[in-house]
Amino acid sequence: MSGAEYGQPQLFIGGEWIGSKDRSGEDVLNPANGEALAELPHATTQDVDRAAMAASEAFDGWRRTPALARARIIRKAADLLRERTERIALSLTLEQGKPLAQSRIEVMAAAEILDWCADEGRRTYGRIVPASVPGHQWSVLRQPVGPVAAFTPWNFPLIIPARKIGSALAVGCTMVMKPAEETPVSVNEIARAFEDAGLPSGVLNIVHGIPGEVSEQLINHPVIRKITFTGSTAVGAQLAAMAAKAGVKRCTMELGGHAPVLVCEDADVDLAVKTMMQAKFRNAGQICIAPTRFFVHDRVHDSFADSFTKATQALVTADGMDPKSEMGPLAHDRRVPAVETLVHEAVDQGAKLATGGERIGNAGYFFQPTVLTDVPDAARIMNEEPFGPVATITRVASLDDAITQANRLPFGLASYAFTGSTHTAARLSDEVEAGMLGINNTFISMPETPFGGVKQSGYGSEGGIEGMDPYLVTKTVSVS
Repeated sequence: MSGAEYGQPQLFIGGEWIGSKDRSGEDVLNPANGEALAELPHATTQDVDRAAMAASEAFDGWRRTPALARARIIRKAADLLRERTERIALSLTLEQGKPLAQSRIEVMAAAEILDWCADEGRRTYGRIVPASVPGHQWSVLRQPVGPVAAFTPWNFPLIIPARKIGSALAVGCTMVMKPAEETPVSVNEIARAFEDAGLPSGVLNIVHGIPGEVSEQLINHPVIRKITFTGSTAVGAQLAAMAAKAGVKRCTMELGGHAPVLVCEDADVDLAVKTMMQAKFRNAGQICIAPTRFFVHDRVHDSFADSFTKATQALVTADGMDPKSEMGPLAHDRRVPAVETLVHEAVDQGAKLATGGERIGNAGYFFQPTVLTDVPDAARIMNEEPFGPVATITRVASLDDAITQANRLPFGLASYAFTGSTHTAARLSDEVEAGMLGINNTFISMPETPFGGVKQSGYGSEGGIEGMDPYLVTKTVSVS
């Protein structure tokens, strides 16, 4: 697929596909070469209002649609994503940059999420409470909250929207989604799958545009009842404050992290290196749960650092369309200088550059897979999420030191640890401050499990049965 075959991003409002005619816009760029793929239309204020009203008008009919019927539509959309995997994966790689093999996996993962949500939506039961007052019946109902405004990032432009769309639609909510301007076609493909699956008009709407303008209008729109956002802590705080002022609207905030990895003295070093290599450099490290701060016990530090560095040096960095590519470019032109600055600042403060540390070439947004050792705690990269292909390795003398370091920051999204001791695993489970912890593995983000953080990494969960709760209100009914 060439850039010319990439397609034209569109708005999707009330069941109507709308192009760029009479609208301002911007180019969607291929991060592998910086060339324009297509023009992205920006929604006007009238477009955003129409989308919100379409979601509002569709809500009553959709909430009254039997859960089984909703589930069938969602499952059909998932099946259509699978059928279209190759085409969607190619578009995803062109606009986001990740290797094609990773894009294919993302399409399949998004379909699995939709399947799970479809089934779980059929099980959003209430309950009967035994009444303590004779002649009364008490029941607890779970009902959809209403039209939802969703904001999604560019790093996983299929998986993250699928979580929000699947959960909301499965329980009877409608939605207006504003995806990242860098990756519009991926979300359009989800909307097309739902349209072709028979989703009623207005249940799902897609608007593109300038983030601040669209988010402000949607959050303040009187028909919007809930906000769900995935992105940085700084932006999340702004949107949460806006939602509070707009009517104490409920929010789900999946925000930034800075995932620690605790490699204990009894760890299987080979397993740790192999597992963390795949997790660290997948999607060029542009993942909120990507491992970055490695705290390695003194007894195994040298062997881990040497093996991890050698494995990093062997990675093939190339255009995601190249079958040999193991790591593609960063997503846009702002990421390269941001990561480069963090690395150079750390080196200036005494960190050792084990490998990498520089941009690659002049075409596209490529950056070398990078490993830093002996990084001082004061370095910015130890305190701010790099969101790029950089790992820092720090020597620690004890498990106490590792846990202290892991919990030092105000973030708590994902964390990882490697140990052969069940006692140590139990202690880590209890003491590491994070919403998700993987011990000897990275299987912390599955359709069946809750995804979310603590502290400044946000609140609320997506995925698992917990992912349905934010889209439901609880009503107590007493009948006599």
